[in-house]
Amino acid sequence: MVDALKGKRAAIIAADDFEDLELFHPIYRLQEEGVKTVVVGLNRTPIKGKKGYTIEAALSIDEVDASDFDILVVPGGKSPEKLRLNEKILAFVREFDKQGKPIAAICHAGQVLASAGIVKGRTLTCVPGIRDDMINAGAHYVDRPVVRDGNLVTSRVPPDLPDFARHMIEMLKEPRLVQTAHQR
Repeated sequence: MVDALKGKRAAIIAADDFEDLELFHPIYRLQEEGVKTVVVGLNRTPIKGKKGYTIEAALSIDEVDASDFDILVVPGGKSPEKLRLNEKILAFVREFDKQGKPIAAICHAGQVLASAGIVKGRTLTCVPGIRDDMINAGAHYVDRPVVRDGNLVTSRVPPDLPDFARHMIEMLKEPRLVQTAHQR
């Protein structure tokens, strides 16, 4: 039902070499539900995926505030390696978590969550290649298609996208769980 999420806004953060399916599938699923999607880049230049698809960044990280959005989506690929080096991106992620807003991260996106310091004590999944990074950041890693822990929903790889998107949409429909790191 499109009306349930009408008026909601999603921020999708990405940099070059994002995993194409992990960016476009969540965007289209959110749009099907009536959610306005906004791609946020390190700047406003076009962002190119690993498979060659390009998307325009509607806004740069310098122009956004977490309070303007209802959900944050972080696709994987090699994009998270670039995003995690930007302090404004990390502050944006931390603010979503502080406000208890949904954060949906797939594949290598856990790198951004770890660098933002929001995974300690949380249960999550990710691509096996960064499993040890998540554990070293204090997360409890499990190998499942999708894992929900409070306001976080995480998945491993593109074949997990149907489960990932379903949980992302369900979480967006729920009342917000304001749960800061100090309350966990």
